[in-house]
Amino acid sequence: MVRSLFTVLAWVALALAAATPPAQAAAPIPAPPEVNARSYLLVDHFSGRVLAERHADERAEPASLTKLMTAYVVFRTLAEGRLKLTDMVTVSEHAWRTGGSRSFVQVGTQIPVDILIKGMIVQSGNDASIALAEKVGGTEAAFAQMMNEYARRLGMKSSRFENADGLPSPDHYTTARDTVTLADALIREFPQFYPLFSLREFMWNNIRQDNRNGLLGKDPSVDGLKTGHTDSAGFCLASSANRNGMRLVSVVLGAPSVRAREDASAALLNYGYTFYETVRVKAARETVLKPRVYKSASEFAAVGVPYDVYATVGRGQGAALRTSARLSGEPLIAPLAAGKPVGELTVADATGEVIARAPLAPLAPVPAGGLWTRAMDSMALWFH
Repeated sequence: MVRSLFTVLAWVALALAAATPPAQAAAPIPAPPEVNARSYLLVDHFSGRVLAERHADERAEPASLTKLMTAYVVFRTLAEGRLKLTDMVTVSEHAWRTGGSRSFVQVGTQIPVDILIKGMIVQSGNDASIALAEKVGGTEAAFAQMMNEYARRLGMKSSRFENADGLPSPDHYTTARDTVTLADALIREFPQFYPLFSLREFMWNNIRQDNRNGLLGKDPSVDGLKTGHTDSAGFCLASSANRNGMRLVSVVLGAPSVRAREDASAALLNYGYTFYETVRVKAARETVLKPRVYKSASEFAAVGVPYDVYATVGRGQGAALRTSARLSGEPLIAPLAAGKPVGELTVADATGEVIARAPLAPLAPVPAGGLWTRAMDSMALWFH
């Protein structure tokens, strides 16, 4: 009887196993496309994950991608209130005489900062770039020093700027990785100004000036950033696109033609969106733990991440992400400062590999409790 029962149970187990489908393996992700450029980099803006790269740390001439750095300094000056969009700028002879692409400003005329920024970004005007540099820095040389200092603060370790427009100079260079870092900073720090990079055209002095970024008209998800070209630098393009909340940034340097840089950028962006997805795992200031805090006015404190935490994985694998939170040292003892790390959140993919980390910190200050609370918790700590 018992033996028969075990036989029946065994058959039931086998039937259930046969009826249960095996765990679905992750879809294979092919190698990135081969594109016609000297160097390139494709990165998810929110998670920072690199999806494709080639020679991303190799020095290259930025050409007019330099104007991204010029724009960063100008935007920073505007954000700090040291410059206004309505301020008038007198165009110097140095700005007027510069070579390369121009936005048709005349020497001695006064032009609003707002118009010069559009001339620099949309038309890629070298004259507009130098006029802005002289307004902000006094001279273009002093402005270049500001560019280099801001580049250092952003962590652009392999870049040096000698001018505001990107015309060739022996010690004027960047890399694809540094350019992505700069593009990310523009998107993150200046949402009020970033839409300027998606302007298809603008009118000034009865002259229509068109944006040279052809992807803006070919892909509705592309909303920036900037083109560049000189004979020695080749054709360059920094692009960003947003599809259903997933933002990718690509930089292509040294392509042989306008079409090649656009085709390369489009291929990289489409590769990223086809094979990857980005998930917001935790929201900024979301409570992750409520640990006991000894000697505090409140027995427990809310601990969370100071910023949104994202992870980029193969498409369809977002549901398999797992988070783990740990405190770096226990017990926690008040007072604790808000934002000061007391632990770490990790995010692991389906294989268990940790693919993202973020600090855990009190979401609000945790003050010390009264004398009686501190005394009682001191006794409790003896037995901890």
